[in-house]
Amino acid sequence: MAEEDDGNEYRWETGYEKTWEAIQEDDEGLLEGSVAEIIQRAKRKRQAQRKGNTRLGMMRHLFLILDCSECMNNQDLKPTRQLCTIKILEGFIDEFFDQNPISQFGIITTRNKRAEKISELAGNPQKHIKVVQQLTQTPCSGEPSLQNALELALRSLKMLPSHASREVLVLMGSLTTCDPGDITVTIQSLKSHGVRCSVIGLAAEVHVCNLLARETGGTFGVILDDVHYRDQVYQHVDPPPAATCLDSSLIKMGFPHQSIEQGKEAPLTLCMCHVDAQDDESSKLNSGKHSCPQCCSKYCELPVECRACGLTLVSAPHLARSYHHLFPVENYKEMDIKDTVEKTELCFACQKKFGEYDKHIYICPTCDKVFCLDCDLFVHDTLHTCPGCATSQQTFQTMGKNNLPTL
Repeated sequence: MAEEDDGNEYRWETGYEKTWEAIQEDDEGLLEGSVAEIIQRAKRKRQAQRKGNTRLGMMRHLFLILDCSECMNNQDLKPTRQLCTIKILEGFIDEFFDQNPISQFGIITTRNKRAEKISELAGNPQKHIKVVQQLTQTPCSGEPSLQNALELALRSLKMLPSHASREVLVLMGSLTTCDPGDITVTIQSLKSHGVRCSVIGLAAEVHVCNLLARETGGTFGVILDDVHYRDQVYQHVDPPPAATCLDSSLIKMGFPHQSIEQGKEAPLTLCMCHVDAQDDESSKLNSGKHSCPQCCSKYCELPVECRACGLTLVSAPHLARSYHHLFPVENYKEMDIKDTVEKTELCFACQKKFGEYDKHIYICPTCDKVFCLDCDLFVHDTLHTCPGCATSQQTFQTMGKNNLPTL
């Protein structure tokens, strides 16, 4: 087992550790400073793991496989595993499309030894959130079938163009899976089609899940509590490194237009998004907000692939919001606050004075401005632009020349 897991030992196989020695009292006998330092290191761990100059798969197609078996009724996560998962997924889907506006997302559930696709690959976050919220009315029963769910996702993902990023995220609460055949054959098929599979376990490590993640180049983790669960899920918001099998090619895209003359109301038509819809609400006539510039088919949401001519339809803001993945803000240098006394009065971004519990400061290597931990995380996770570089004329011009795309 140790050889299969790349030599990493399990917790119970390691030596005796005095973990309490990491927390030490200060001069006044208090623990707040030591605890605050541990929290700071945990917050910045995800940021420190990011690597620059990495080719990313920005046009992501992600299928979420959700375990809806009987074990999801367990109450080790409050109120239950199912309800806790639904709450986390609502925020994750919203954040996923905010950071990946030209990507698509789908949901597959597995229970009673079967798999069901409850949401097709689409770029409308509200549609997926609504589907996830409806799972509260779905009873969890039976055993999951990981192989059936993976096969169902593969049938859709393998039809995507060669430049698309293909991903699967599995939220597995059960320690067993009831499969109709050899799941290792399915894993090899996923690997050959360049599908990156990641697994988050809610109970304990399962060998087949670890094998799935390792063979397909994904990640595997087991949660500790609901906070750690959320962190594990949100790690999949950022685009992963692109698979080596992805082709580098120019992608033809269309920018939909509205051809309605001023002063006239748009005629009511049935958009291509809901032409096959079964429910009455989705199949209603509407004015069709977006028209394909190539075949004039109408759609009510973007991004989408035209069902008539196959053209990828996006809007200019979608591409602009994806731009920061190409040129991410360089990681700030972490320095001890005691070694840089002359720079430690205020955070440049929020103008907050550094307190007694601020053990480190973070300096931009380009503009040499000083930031606190919260601003460092906000700049890299949300703003995607260094305030110091943007407000300095010299660094802003240099940054603009280096980051302008070639058309």
